[in-house]
Amino acid sequence: MMSLVKPRVLVVDDEPGVRKALQRGLRAEGMDVVTAADGPTGLQLAGTGTFDVVLLDIMLPGLSGYRVLERLRKDGVTTPVLLVSAKDGEIDQADGLDLGADGYLVKPFSFVVLVAQVRAVLRRAGPEAGRGTLRLGALAVDRGLRQVHWHDEEVPLSPREFALLEVLVGRAGTVVTKDELLRAVWGEEQAVTRNLVEVYVGYVRRKLDAVGAGALLRTVRGHGYLASDAQLDEVITP
Repeated sequence: MMSLVKPRVLVVDDEPGVRKALQRGLRAEGMDVVTAADGPTGLQLAGTGTFDVVLLDIMLPGLSGYRVLERLRKDGVTTPVLLVSAKDGEIDQADGLDLGADGYLVKPFSFVVLVAQVRAVLRRAGPEAGRGTLRLGALAVDRGLRQVHWHDEEVPLSPREFALLEVLVGRAGTVVTKDELLRAVWGEEQAVTRNLVEVYVGYVRRKLDAVGAGALLRTVRGHGYLASDAQLDEVITP
């Protein structure tokens, strides 16, 4: 049975006030929001492909929004991107759209208009566009329906548990640190700690154990977590 799923939105903006306002407002609209304050972090998070839409400021420290968008499209990430900028020139907007943006908002903008654009992009993309299914051995993570199956048995996960497993399986074979999981699943604005990551990894592992898939998720002491279907006696950190 298909579950009701909150759209996941990534907000990349270097202004704390803007991030907090958008996070609060979009959550009130029924969306799950993660934030990033600079270009490199935004690129890393958006590159996981675990978001339904990205709100991307153009003027960012470390890497501009233009370059973030360019890298995402070059890497094959098709997540819809709405560029946000104080620049209102036709050339600026044309440059963003030519790089693969799905829309362009000029600051200051109406929050009502922003929500309307986000919903329009989500409708155009469809619930499964660009998401597909991640597979790790007999484990299938359906990113469109937000469902997980081990062989033919469904693994019931909460939205937060699903997001955590999605990140780990999406980077299967690579150690993912607690800090990376914190940013990808909870965002930068929430008062959460690394201990919460341990708690949720425990939740997910127990549910995987219940269907016989617990060995897929490993703890790499001092480093983070690894999703792998390899039958290894010891995990060596690369």
